Amino acid sequence: MTGKYAVVVIGGGAAGLSAALVLGRARHSTLVVDAGEPRNAPAAHMQGYLTRDGMPPAEFLALGREEIARYGVELVRDRVVEVTRGEDLTGVPGEGPSGVQDEDLTGVPGEGFTVVLAGGRTVRARRLVVATGLKDELPAVAGVAERFGRDVLHCPFCHGWEVRDQPFGVLASSPASVHQALMVSQWSKDVRLFLHTVAEAELSDEDLRRLAAAGVEVVPGEVAELVVEDDRLTGVRLADGTTHARSVLFLAPRAVPQTGLLEGLGAELHETPFGAYPVVDATGLTTVPGVWATGNAIGFAEQVVHAASGGYRAASAIVGDLLMSGLDAAAQV
Repeated sequence: MTGKYAVVVIGGGAAGLSAALVLGRARHSTLVVDAGEPRNAPAAHMQGYLTRDGMPPAEFLALGREEIARYGVELVRDRVVEVTRGEDLTGVPGEGPSGVQDEDLTGVPGEGFTVVLAGGRTVRARRLVVATGLKDELPAVAGVAERFGRDVLHCPFCHGWEVRDQPFGVLASSPASVHQALMVSQWSKDVRLFLHTVAEAELSDEDLRRLAAAGVEVVPGEVAELVVEDDRLTGVRLADGTTHARSVLFLAPRAVPQTGLLEGLGAELHETPFGAYPVVDATGLTTVPGVWATGNAIGFAEQVVHAASGGYRAASAIVGDLLMSGLDAAAQV
């Protein structure tokens, strides 16, 4: 099967669906390819999104899929395995909802992309939105993966209110974990920083002063496992057998940006403490003409509300870009 769209959106999370909504409302033929692996799937609820505070992430995405369908946006459950650029889309039959602008499916020579899906389908697009997000790699401590998103957490802004005033632990992965321990002390005055594989000597004098001022107890020694009773976290056990009663454990997963498709297209990346992400302008345009990136595909700290906003900005820019491209091509005829 082949088909042609004005825009293919790779990723069906908040960023991708938001972009698709704007594109559909602008009467552009749009395909969303969704592998169905949202980063916030382990969480029962999402917080901090005005009017959607406390909504389950799955419900949020289901509503988003219903909304884009109203505007003729197509969504397929599949995974993009390859993207190549420079495809000439002129003369290729187009697909899309009724009412799509004729020029939307005409294309400009040399500006397109070929997108190959794992299921065997190949489609073509004039523009791409990459909203592939990132994966969280968790520390290899027994019990962490099973409790992640429940009482093992990574973001106090996402979950701090719900677990406020409980005994917190913070599992260090680097000296930078001091910052996390200080931040979570906003939500509980009973915080212990488990140094785990970080040597106490790696903490600066400033770190120690701040931890003391915040009332955070520093606990040296490697963490062996979490203690779980009646399906809830009750403690953190060290390798020496010592157990600390804790109800909540914060940690910093290792962020693994899903940038393979962007790298394959030659997009420039920049290194951050949380991985390498594409260089983008204020609208999400990458260094590859015709390719926008948004959501957690451009940064570790993009919350759902940021991702939705970023998808909107990218789509708005694409609408203008497609218009100007078509007008410029027509003027040269």
